[in-house]
Amino acid sequence: MEAETALFESSGMLATFVASSPFLTESWRLCSLANTTAPESFVTDHIGTTGYIAFSGIQNVCGSDPGFRNLVQMDCTDGLFAPLLRRGEGEDPAMVHAGFLHLFHTVYSCPRFQSEALAIMQKSKSIIITGHSVGGTTASLVSLWLLSYLQQTSISSPLSILCITFGSPLLGNESLSRAILHKKWSGNFCHVVLGNDIVPRLLFAPLESFTSQLHFLLQYWQMSMASPHFAELNTQVLAKEVKAELFLFVLAHVGESARAERSSYWPFGNYLFCSDEGEICVDNAKATVKMLRFMFRMSESGDYGIKEHVKYGDWVEKVSSRFMTRRVVEGEREYSESSYEAGLDLALQSCGISRQVSIVGEAKECLKMARRLGRTPNLNRAYLAIELSKKTPIRAQIEWYKRCCDESEDQMGYYDSFKQRGASKKHSKINMNRIKLATFWDEVIRKFDANELPHDFDKGAKWVYTSQFYKLLVEPLDIAEYYRTNMHRVKGHYVEHGRERRYHIMDKWWRAHNSNLEENNKRSKFASLTQDSCFWARLEEARDWVHDVRRERDGRKLTFLWENIHNFDNYSRRLVDRKEVSIDVLAENSSYSRWMEDLRDLKSQLHYFPQLPGFFDGGMVP
Repeated sequence: MEAETALFESSGMLATFVASSPFLTESWRLCSLANTTAPESFVTDHIGTTGYIAFSGIQNVCGSDPGFRNLVQMDCTDGLFAPLLRRGEGEDPAMVHAGFLHLFHTVYSCPRFQSEALAIMQKSKSIIITGHSVGGTTASLVSLWLLSYLQQTSISSPLSILCITFGSPLLGNESLSRAILHKKWSGNFCHVVLGNDIVPRLLFAPLESFTSQLHFLLQYWQMSMASPHFAELNTQVLAKEVKAELFLFVLAHVGESARAERSSYWPFGNYLFCSDEGEICVDNAKATVKMLRFMFRMSESGDYGIKEHVKYGDWVEKVSSRFMTRRVVEGEREYSESSYEAGLDLALQSCGISRQVSIVGEAKECLKMARRLGRTPNLNRAYLAIELSKKTPIRAQIEWYKRCCDESEDQMGYYDSFKQRGASKKHSKINMNRIKLATFWDEVIRKFDANELPHDFDKGAKWVYTSQFYKLLVEPLDIAEYYRTNMHRVKGHYVEHGRERRYHIMDKWWRAHNSNLEENNKRSKFASLTQDSCFWARLEEARDWVHDVRRERDGRKLTFLWENIHNFDNYSRRLVDRKEVSIDVLAENSSYSRWMEDLRDLKSQLHYFPQLPGFFDGGMVP
């Protein structure tokens, strides 16, 4: 049964990949090197085709309030994170910790970082960006900057970027987490958290009353990073009563955030939770917060998660050889007969929760929720595939309608037949089918925007080609309806003012999918569908330009109109020459054929336009 499959498909694969490859051990090696040899800086390395940038956890976090919790908007970064700044109406802006953002700017403005980062990008096929403690927040911001840069520069073969952090504090708010999800970048982040480490939980709580204790802890952690033996020599960091008070305070706020499912700071990406008994990976933010609470509760009888923050090296030594190993259970513990329930039990055992009887039930429900949420995108894609198959007859009817129009004796073609249609059952049926397909694809786009589909949905060939065919087939009908109802008189021309958002999204999918394809192959026969779905909208604008030329007397405006006409004429001729138009474009009574006649007639009357003698002499008008 499908319900019996692997627990956490996407996050599990990422965690297995990280742990079974040298990325994890090399990342920690370089983090340790940065901590001991490059405080407040970074180190780089290049192994094979993989480049590494590791940031030290020894940093002076400035620009923060006494509680280290103030957030600032990311739009103050001169466009470095532009893809993350777009938000819907009523949404809060993406925000990050002010002190961590200041650290990023310090690194980014460093000439050495600029030169070494460029060298790594030029020599590498993949880049691992890593950091321990506060260095993890810098690694995350550098990764977000690099992902933003690669997207904005439209590099055809982008680098593979993976960010691995160890014991990193939270970085930003829920809007940042949503923006990263929306950009499909969550899979680029793996945050390693030792089960009881207090640092990844600190920013859930308002810590103003613990300022002096936190400064002491920061000094202890940083001295332990610089000299690992320091942690062993200093057995008593704070009085036990102070540690217990801080622990209970943070635990209470983590618990409150888990119950309310909201907080000023919010996780993003994949979280790899580790203990002496094993590991478990979670990629859902709500489940991550709950797991942060469950595993933190287990430190109540220990060191309250303080020394855990400098023990990642001990864990890394063990993990590669035993990652996600299904062990024989000690004692008389029995598993459910269901392999799904057994998987849950093993997951709880691997992170040490199974010993905490009081929270086993809650933790199991948390994992079930994570699994449901993790599987929902795949289920939604499957549901949409079923719905798409039901739309095949509707699409086939529109294809039949196009053939009938193209073969009709009136020689008007597909676009003009629909635009000038009368009241007939056939036309009404096609118009209804057009609306039904629009409703389906709007729902696809809605789910895609809401991250209710797999992260790689827009890269799947099936959906890219299906959406492209839909766009080429149906958008001409949408354009025809737009101009038939004179919406261009109300809103403006279609391309700029009337085009539906779904078509813009489909354009983006198609360009990304075909970025590496050669476009120099000339067709041997005309295309079944015009390859520019906005061709007819551009033609409608050109018709207005020809009309305006006949009555315009201002020389500068005439120049502008003739330039537009000239550009469209060249563009349309190029499409026809390359046979990238359907035969309906060249039908005897199509709008395009009539426009060409109007243009020839206009050119024959050039002597009526004495305002532009130099313009005509220059040969702009064909």
